[in-house]
Amino acid sequence: MRKSILVTGGTKGIGRAIIDRFAKEGFDIYTCARKEGDLVALKKSLEEKYPDIKVLAIAADLSKKEEVNSFADKVKSQVIPDVLVNNTGIFLPGAIHDEPEGNFEFMMQTNLYSAYYLSRAFAKEMMQRRSGHIFSMGSIAGLTAYPNGGSYAVSKWAMLGMTKCLREELKPHYVKVTSILPGATLTDSWAGVDLPMERFVRAEDVAESVWAAYNLSPQTVVEELIIRPQLGDI
Repeated sequence: MRKSILVTGGTKGIGRAIIDRFAKEGFDIYTCARKEGDLVALKKSLEEKYPDIKVLAIAADLSKKEEVNSFADKVKSQVIPDVLVNNTGIFLPGAIHDEPEGNFEFMMQTNLYSAYYLSRAFAKEMMQRRSGHIFSMGSIAGLTAYPNGGSYAVSKWAMLGMTKCLREELKPHYVKVTSILPGATLTDSWAGVDLPMERFVRAEDVAESVWAAYNLSPQTVVEELIIRPQLGDI
């Protein structure tokens, strides 16, 4: 029976790299993003390159609880994925004391609440099945405070805490939980920055790390994986 992976925010950056890596191994793909056009292009590309896999790509704004739940229901009507990657996220720079009103709520809803609701949507079935792997895409910002991190850093610290709790809850049921904590990764979030590519982590390297963590034996789990640029944080 073919395996499946659900990756939120799958049309660009780390999410896209993870999808490509698992599709290469024959996994069926379930994903979402805000822009319909990007999803159509992703689905077409994957189906041309990997004609034997199934691809479900749904437009959804995961900053909204009702759309998270609607997306989860559509996936659950077809499959309980073997792998769930909570990758959706947004970065808006600013300081806690003066960032624009609404930044905190928007980033918490997008970066944290979406992962909370999706994990809840699939955890019970994974527990009953006694298998599954949930990855949460955190950040170095969830380990190290820095100026101008603001609500983004708060959301990533909270994501790490939630993932630790989920790990403790699910480990007796043989469901694995892993926090991925990348440093500066060459994605659209860094577009326009005047720095050489060599200063960034490659999205493909993050995807390879997720694949490697998934492929460990059933009795072993990577709880946290920190991935930094070789020359250090930016």
